[in-house]
Amino acid sequence: MRVFITGASGFIGTALIKELHSAGHKVLGLARSDAAAAQVAGLGAEVLRGSLADLDILKQGATKCDGVIHLAFNHDFSKFADNCVEDRRAIEALGDALVGSNRPLIATGGLGFLAQGRSSTEDDDQKPNEHFPRMSEPATLAYNKKGVRARVMRLPQVHDREKAGLITYFVQIAKEKGVSAYVGDGQNRYPAAHVDDTAKLYRLALEYNGSMTKFHAVAEEGITMKAIAEVVGQQLNLPVVSKSVEEAPAHFGWMAAFAGMDAPASSVLTQKELNWKPVGPTLMEDLAYLERAKVAM
Repeated sequence: MRVFITGASGFIGTALIKELHSAGHKVLGLARSDAAAAQVAGLGAEVLRGSLADLDILKQGATKCDGVIHLAFNHDFSKFADNCVEDRRAIEALGDALVGSNRPLIATGGLGFLAQGRSSTEDDDQKPNEHFPRMSEPATLAYNKKGVRARVMRLPQVHDREKAGLITYFVQIAKEKGVSAYVGDGQNRYPAAHVDDTAKLYRLALEYNGSMTKFHAVAEEGITMKAIAEVVGQQLNLPVVSKSVEEAPAHFGWMAAFAGMDAPASSVLTQKELNWKPVGPTLMEDLAYLERAKVAM
């Protein structure tokens, strides 16, 4: 296949280009800057210049290819709601270009706020709310009724030795504040997966012809925030402290809602349907390299 990827120069995108090439696919990668274009080209992919706001460019890329994987998202959380609108418009542009083609469209979603008091499953529906106004799922899945093989990949904290999803921001806050903190008793949980396992799952979903439409890229069902804070504190030689719900906004800032989020998730159905077996390092194994590797987290 020839595959159009948005976010091709990003953390997951670069791993995905390598994964797709190893399976014999070709890649057309969206790049909004000279640096991004050079990175995509350096991985052996073709480059299409543009951004998520360039809807005609998105349609052009989708039309030229046999399938689309939408990874790009603006992670400036100070304007999260606006970014969610931009994401929806981008998905609709990509989907409109594929109507009636039976080609795959895989968009990216999250695992937060899916279930209360239990691990979420692929059968749970993601409904936008005040905490999570992202509309990627309903926007994408609507195209299954328009002749598109539309799928959603729900991401956990995707990690390697240099990055770890939202936890990267918690590490930055710990460095700034001089303490590694968690909220309350710290028993709220985060699912996780290594970036290479995640890239492989995107590739398997791209090649999939079955009826399942929602996938969980989850290798570890849930690691507590307290355990994460403890390993961060140990590696950075910082004290580990609890912050009350009332203290959380002052300490975590815009990350406060995520700091107390409990979002364990299962991938039993995904692993069975796509024969996906994650084998990468655990989140704790990668976090253990924080100080030793002097990474940018």
